[in-house]
Amino acid sequence: MPPLVTFDEALELAKISERERIEALIERAWTVRTERFGDSTDMCSLVNAKSGGCAEDCGFCAQSRYAEADTPMHAMMEPEQILEHAKAAEAAGAHRFCMVTQGQGLSKRDFEKILAGARLVAEHTNLKRCASIGHISSARAERLADAGIQRVHHNVETARSYYDEVSTTVRYQGRERTIEAVKDAGLETCVGGILNLGESPRQRVEMAFELAEINPTSVPINLLNPRTGTKFGDRELMDPWEVVKWVAIFRLILPDALFRLCGGRVENLGELQGVAVRAGLNGVMMGNFLTTLGVDPGTDRSTFEELGLNVSRQPDNGANPRPDNRSGWLEGSTPETPIDDLIDSQTEANFWDPSTQLRVIKKRSKPPAYPSERAAPGWGD
Repeated sequence: MPPLVTFDEALELAKISERERIEALIERAWTVRTERFGDSTDMCSLVNAKSGGCAEDCGFCAQSRYAEADTPMHAMMEPEQILEHAKAAEAAGAHRFCMVTQGQGLSKRDFEKILAGARLVAEHTNLKRCASIGHISSARAERLADAGIQRVHHNVETARSYYDEVSTTVRYQGRERTIEAVKDAGLETCVGGILNLGESPRQRVEMAFELAEINPTSVPINLLNPRTGTKFGDRELMDPWEVVKWVAIFRLILPDALFRLCGGRVENLGELQGVAVRAGLNGVMMGNFLTTLGVDPGTDRSTFEELGLNVSRQPDNGANPRPDNRSGWLEGSTPETPIDDLIDSQTEANFWDPSTQLRVIKKRSKPPAYPSERAAPGWGD
């Protein structure tokens, strides 16, 4: 479905600052969300399967070798370790599980471990399977599909017009090629970005309309969590009401996409988590994030349930990637599944915990300046 507002109308909505008008916008977005998805939800969890030492210069990321921030690191997980984290995510109530790695792409050996991990997750859990492993070719996308991956995440990060301020070593065109390879392999796409990187309101609208052209299945919205020592480390957090306003605007521009809030939502939203859900979300990234702690999964489930949304799983969750195409989902009651008895117990495995499962490596020397900053004095000098 095309956007429900024009570009100029979205720009006018971006100017809203009065609480009453923002609340009216939220209700409009809530109506759009419930008309298309009913009470269904799409709750995701991740594991940071390989962390740190990234050669790219993305200005928001502490894993970049260009950042002065200490680097959180661990080597590529073994497939059995990936499965253990997936079991914990399922026991915490997640619907889907994403394997995430740093960098533009994986070596042959590490890619094989992702494939093996995906097969194990498909065999031993009822989770939907996602991967976020950087740039991939059409051949690799097809191999992911054969291994049971259903959706591939690959963000554009920001508007095309602002992209060079965010990264110069990872080209926007390369991101587009990966997204096309994912589509060609018959996989669902998960494509979003990060708000508050210094982009203008117009550029946020540009990003939303560029995403509408891509037409991804899922749109994750991240909010900058400024990390000391990164290019954007000195930026202030977003105002919580500004966040929910932009969630609502994105919902009107992308009415059929599955929306979730991911990184930075804890720090930026505070007590407005439930208001953000009402602004049009289908789900959130449950539990912890790549290198930072998140929200207790039980709290996330309660936030959605308080709005009358259904966070239970169907027996065919693992087979059907989208939450709105399951037979009977929007009618009748939700049947219990065996894993329901495990929710909150997490007896199957330890939940992904970056505070204990990442080594933090202190940089011994000053990192190189960001390529985009080398020509002029300023940050990184």
